[in-house]
Amino acid sequence: MTVEQNVLQQSKAQKHQQTFLNQLREITGINDIQVLQQALKDSNGNLELAVTFLTTKNAKVPQQEEATYYQTALPGNDRYISVGSQADTNVIDLTGDDKDDLQRAIALSLEESNRAFRETGITDEEQAISRVLEASIAENKASLKRTHPEVWSDSPNPYDRKRQDSCPVGLKNVGNTCWFSAVIQSLFNLLEFRRLVLNYSPPASAQDLPRNQKEHRNLPFMRELRYLFALLVGSKRKYVDPSRAVEILKDAFKSNDSQQQDVSEFTHKLLDWLEDAFQIKAEEERDGEKPKNPMVELFYGRFLAVGVLEGKKFENTEMFGQYPLQVNGFKDLHECLEAAMIEGEIESLHSENSGKSGQEHWFTELPPVLTFELSRFEFNQALGRPEKIHNKLEFPPILYLDRYMHKNREITRIKRDEIKRLKEYLTVLQQRLERYLSYGSGPKRFPLVDVLQYALEFASSKPVCTSPIDDIDASAPPSGTVTTQTIPSTTEQQGPSSSEIPSTSPVQRSVIHKPFTQSRIPPDLPMHPAPRHITEEELSVLEGCLHRWRTEVENDTRDLQESISRIHRTIELMYSDKSMVQVPYRLHAVLVHEGQANAGHYWAYIYDHHQRRWMKYNDISVTKSTWEELERDSFGGYRNASAYCLMYINDKEQFLIQEEFNKETGQMLLGMDTLPPDLKDYVKEDNKRFEKELEEWDAELAQKVQQEKLLASQTPRMPAPSSAPVQAGEPEYLEQPSRTDLSKHLKEDSVRAITKALAEQEDGSPETVMQTAIKLEYARLLKLAQDDPPPECDYRLHHAVVYFMQNEAPKKIIERTLLEQFGDHNLSFDERCRNIMKVAQAKLEMIKPDEVNMEEYERWHQEYRNYRETTMYLMVGLELFQKKSYMEALLYLIYAYQNNKELLSKGLYRGHDEELISHYRRECLLKLNEHAAALFESGDDQEVNNGLIIMNELIVPCLPLLLVDEMEEKDIAAVEDMRNRWCSYLGQEMEPNLQEKLTDFLPKLLDCSTEIKGFNDPPKLPSYSTHELCERYARIMLSLSRTPADGR
Repeated sequence: MTVEQNVLQQSKAQKHQQTFLNQLREITGINDIQVLQQALKDSNGNLELAVTFLTTKNAKVPQQEEATYYQTALPGNDRYISVGSQADTNVIDLTGDDKDDLQRAIALSLEESNRAFRETGITDEEQAISRVLEASIAENKASLKRTHPEVWSDSPNPYDRKRQDSCPVGLKNVGNTCWFSAVIQSLFNLLEFRRLVLNYSPPASAQDLPRNQKEHRNLPFMRELRYLFALLVGSKRKYVDPSRAVEILKDAFKSNDSQQQDVSEFTHKLLDWLEDAFQIKAEEERDGEKPKNPMVELFYGRFLAVGVLEGKKFENTEMFGQYPLQVNGFKDLHECLEAAMIEGEIESLHSENSGKSGQEHWFTELPPVLTFELSRFEFNQALGRPEKIHNKLEFPPILYLDRYMHKNREITRIKRDEIKRLKEYLTVLQQRLERYLSYGSGPKRFPLVDVLQYALEFASSKPVCTSPIDDIDASAPPSGTVTTQTIPSTTEQQGPSSSEIPSTSPVQRSVIHKPFTQSRIPPDLPMHPAPRHITEEELSVLEGCLHRWRTEVENDTRDLQESISRIHRTIELMYSDKSMVQVPYRLHAVLVHEGQANAGHYWAYIYDHHQRRWMKYNDISVTKSTWEELERDSFGGYRNASAYCLMYINDKEQFLIQEEFNKETGQMLLGMDTLPPDLKDYVKEDNKRFEKELEEWDAELAQKVQQEKLLASQTPRMPAPSSAPVQAGEPEYLEQPSRTDLSKHLKEDSVRAITKALAEQEDGSPETVMQTAIKLEYARLLKLAQDDPPPECDYRLHHAVVYFMQNEAPKKIIERTLLEQFGDHNLSFDERCRNIMKVAQAKLEMIKPDEVNMEEYERWHQEYRNYRETTMYLMVGLELFQKKSYMEALLYLIYAYQNNKELLSKGLYRGHDEELISHYRRECLLKLNEHAAALFESGDDQEVNNGLIIMNELIVPCLPLLLVDEMEEKDIAAVEDMRNRWCSYLGQEMEPNLQEKLTDFLPKLLDCSTEIKGFNDPPKLPSYSTHELCERYARIMLSLSRTPADGR
């Protein structure tokens, strides 16, 4: 059902058309509304012809199967929703040519549709939602009967379910309701929507008895939604249970075996129900004027459809809510929108006497909340099932919609024509470039410049007078027989013959770059094939031609590449002028689906506009997130997760996200203060019940402690770990790094070694087992020290001993370090480990001062701590660089470089790759310099001052660091680039105040002194556990290896 029909319900013709669309959907199993409308249009409203068209033309349809149902994919795991086929006794085969079958299908559909509506007063679409809800409730009830622990079963300890400070509240998954949580949390975090729901009061006429079916459904639902929102605001629980709201939805429908709808359809229907509820209230309160529905004003907009149908022009204004977009075949959101706004032969819209058809959509009125529904499912007719589209689709945090507005349609058409012309020209250039880069007429093609170079090398080789085959035959031993099959025709390899390995094999290609390292050909033969006979005159002419041709090809290739880059840049900047960035929409929420078309899990990323950070809402878990994590999970192409719904809000409409203020005091209202009196009482009652749970738990715990004390007074025993709640510290959702001590990580290694030693020495004494364990641990660490791992895996971070071994620390230092590892108090948890710990501690006490130099021992360990600290500076700096937080990244990279340089001065393996750190430090400075220069060029006083602050406080103090080593040519070149950028302003006309500031600043920039000025104090580093440090270091280094460096 279209949004306009739901909202306005204007004419019988529209209702009649919608009935046809519903019947087409039911008969064919196709849910794409555009495909159905097109079929109805092509058949001139003839249902039979439309069905024939859809079933014979292999129309591309989205994800829904003909009859599906929800069920849990795995026992005891309701995070994944499985969609399976359900047998239908009334199935009619529409794939054959039997016209009677088609007539019977249509008749059956009409009969079922009319009968269901007469009996229940509920539409097919409303019934279609019922099965989802009913399955969720049934699953939740069934979970109460299971003996196995469920994923979302509540912890018996209420402190595990206690909300920490003002952390956002999660929603419990009550059985396949992750889709409900994602949608509700996205809407709840729209503060204007939250206020509308919380302050909704049922109409007075509905206090006695609901008048119709809609009121029976909508008013109870609104009551429960208000309660749910109130709990999300003021509950003391970490998460709340939405079962009552889901139960109301389920009870609102009469369940049948109709097809299950997707989550986008649920969102659409949810807004319909809310709209109906507010419409009832609006009609009651109107004073002769047309009632305004806040849901319509918030979520619905209008567009103008301008087109030509068989040569006749038309214009229609239509209303829309969720705007559907196709994903397949597009790389970003703008491409999707361009395709959605233009259909058919658009050229005919601007010309007369054309028989072609096409239409354009232009937004005339955008809603404050704009939702895009991404179609990531398509129906595979060959396989008879829906499939998910995993293609990558990028979308921006800020979306400018000026190019799609009706008021801008003339300038947009001009720009679209220009882009089309540029793309056509671009295609020609790319084809020409391809001929240079893939030259040849056979199956193998090579860059033309390389072909000319190879020809030049061949011609320039020393001529030979004998055949290489004859020469090898003459020198072969008498007992050997050399055939042309066993001697390669080239001197590239000494391996199998061409008859054994095809010439196109990857083995040959992989060794072609170093062919002579394995050659055993006699030394008097040339290393390359060479011409038999060539005169000096011939060689001179040929070399001259080949040199000239190669230069011409290089110039042509470079010109083509530069032209292609310029066109790409021109297209990218086509809509960047000020007139086309006046309608900004900010990304508010991204609803993500992970899995396939028939199974998956849903969650949401929602932007906290006041804290300016992304949060991840995953059922009961609400955690701090980042744009990088959102990109990875939402863009698609990386794994089976991708966005299926994007919610943008008008960035100029601050009322959408603005907090409430007390009208008398002007203070901001937070938490319970934002609730109406009835909801405040409701939340207080629920909090009292939860506090009672806490008190009962404390009393039960105190009783257990008392009993343990009584037992302890009679029998001495080890103290049991307390199960009392930890109420201090950071809230869970902030995901602060772990404060685990280094020795706790070594405990796992020690226990592993002890376990192996006990297996080898079952009857051995603790001392024997300890010695065996130390030998095993030493062997493991020695292997790590000798391995040659990839850059993302640095074994020195795993253990200090690996660092000591690679840097040839004295053996006594390593032995004492291992003894301290096995003598650590963390091993006191187990009797066997405790015995070994005591032996190790005794050994440490027996070591005499002259056996191990403790000052040297401390120096080695301090150096290792410095190495880990340098690693953290580097890691955090690179992470910030990738986030484009260059000002923050710079200080970390500066200290990483300085500390690393000091480490490397003592040995090659004591630090990190100096060139890597130098590159990113340099890139940071270059990017900050560009930013500061752009601010200066703006001419705005505030921005100019900000740009000069960046230069004076960040860049100028760093220049001596880049100039101190004259061997670092790239650093010196970078300094010259930065200086030249600012010196280029000297010859330009500018305001006198800018000229004065530039004159004052340039001497500082051009100071050639290499004296290093004082810096800020080193940035504070979090304390990472070894596991966290290794994992984050591996992640950032791996991302660098996958992404080409954005530098020189």
